[in-house]
Formats: sequence, C-alpha cells, structure tokens
Amino acid sequence: MTDRSPSAAAVTRLADQAHGYVQPDGSWYINNCGFVDAGDHTVLIDTCSTERRTRALLAAVEAAGGGPVTTLVNTHHHGDHTNGNYLVEGAAVLGHRKTRELMVAEGIQTFEGIFVGSDWGELESRPPEVVFDDRLTVHAGDVTLELIHPGHAAHTTNDVLVWLPGQRVLYAGDLVFNGGSPFALMGSVAGWRKGLDIIRELEPEVILPGHGGPCGLDVVDKVDEYLEFVQRTAERGKAAGLSPLEAAKEADLGEFESLTEQERLPGNLHRAYAELDGAEWGADIDLVAAVTDMVAINRGPIRCFS
Repeated sequence: MTDRSPSAAAVTRLADQAHGYVQPDGSWYINNCGFVDAGDHTVLIDTCSTERRTRALLAAVEAAGGGPVTTLVNTHHHGDHTNGNYLVEGAAVLGHRKTRELMVAEGIQTFEGIFVGSDWGELESRPPEVVFDDRLTVHAGDVTLELIHPGHAAHTTNDVLVWLPGQRVLYAGDLVFNGGSPFALMGSVAGWRKGLDIIRELEPEVILPGHGGPCGLDVVDKVDEYLEFVQRTAERGKAAGLSPLEAAKEADLGEFESLTEQERLPGNLHRAYAELDGAEWGADIDLVAAVTDMVAINRGPIRCFS
C-alpha cells in the first residue's frame, strides 16, 4: 500500500538552494511545497491542507539547515496550499490579489459531506498580506524568484508560477499535475491550456508540480493533452444533448485511464460546457451542481488521506 502519511513526505533537491517538499501520493489535499535557501533566511512556497502536515513541513524545512522562513508565497487559494499559512509565524505571506480576496471571503473550507477522511486539526485562515496583479520579483540572497500570474484564469483565477531563472527551476503550483487528473472547475480549461504555453516559454529544466513528483516539460504536454480531451468530450457531449455527468459516464478515457481522481472529469466538463456556451474564462458557474456530479460518479463522498 502507498504510504500517504505525513512521514512519507521527503525533501528533494531540485537545484542549488532550491528544494521541493514532495508528499505521496499527491491525491486530494496532499500537495507539494517548495523552499529556497537564501543562507540567513528561507522563502517557503505554499503550506499544506492540515495542521499536522504543515507542522511536518516546517520541521523538514528547519532540519534542512536553512535560516528561518521570512517569506511565504502562495501559488493559489485552494486550502491544500494555504490552510497552514497561519503556522508560518513571523513570515510575510505573498500571493495574487484574488488569492487574498477569495480566502477572505471563504475562510477555511472543509467541504463536509463531499470529502471524507481528512484530519484537519486546528486551522485558522491567514490570507496573503502582500498582493500583486501580474508579476512580482522576490530576491532571496543571491536567488531571484519571479512570481508570474498567467494574466487569466487557468487552474483557478489566481494561479502564480514561481520561476527561478538562475536555477531554471519552476514551482508550477497546480498548473501541473503529475499522475493525477487536472482539475479546472474553478478556473478555465481553455485558459489553462494557454497558461501552459507560458511554462513552455520559460523552458524550465526542473518542474515541481502541485501534485506528483518533479518532472519536465513532457508532463506539461500530458496535462495539455488531457485538457484537450476534456474539450473534445464536452463538444461531443453537447452535440449529443448529454449533460456533463452523462458525457463523463460515456467518455472513453483511453490513455488517461491511468490518471487518479477520475471523479474530476464531470467537474471539468461543467467548466468546458460553460465555455462552449460563451462563458468567460474563470466566470462564476454552478459549482454545487458540478460537485454533486463528481460525488455521483464517485458513488459517494470522495475519500481523502490528508
């Protein structure tokens, strides 16, 4: 069996001064984080979904021997990347303006009745205190971090790529999933595909995805192919008069059958259907209907291991 406990997470060196914190198996609410060792201080990229996972992350960062965490960057607002922000005491939290807006509006979301099995612990919402709209440069000792918003909705409306040009390392947040089904319900299928072009233009040598192990541009291509599959499935489903749930049930997954979290497909199709109807990228849609269909295709609440 896969060990999904916090103790299974490992610090992985990505390049000089750049590290990943990789949590198996990358399923619901089990994300990756990163950190940059600036010598006398550390820049942390994302926290975790639960109290115990975030405490394990901070212990691992401290054990790595860098200085105290003085800066925390959030790659988007989802709780698996932000719930633990409050535990990073003394650090300034940076993020996109919409990340702050959504976290202020929503607080901690546990989605009772939809997801089961998470050991949340004690959580407090702590949105970013320093916000930006397009790009922001952070200097950590002699390491430069370029924070890049795609300029439109992708995985969410507020994604941030963390690019280290000197090391050619990219912390991609959830614009890249390695082994799991991408999830575009709160963003845009078409916008995400365009956002992947930004990653290709950067030409990173190493990518730390939001979920799954470190990878290269070949995984970016696989994410793009899956999103194209979602668009094609939506086009066929609408032409046949099928609902997103019906289209998901009839879909031939083909090469994507091995991806985990297949219950995300009807949610993705709700977003793709909306875009076929002319909805702007990232526009509000009926999230309750989409999530209800995800639970339906899963035949019950979705099991988490966080």
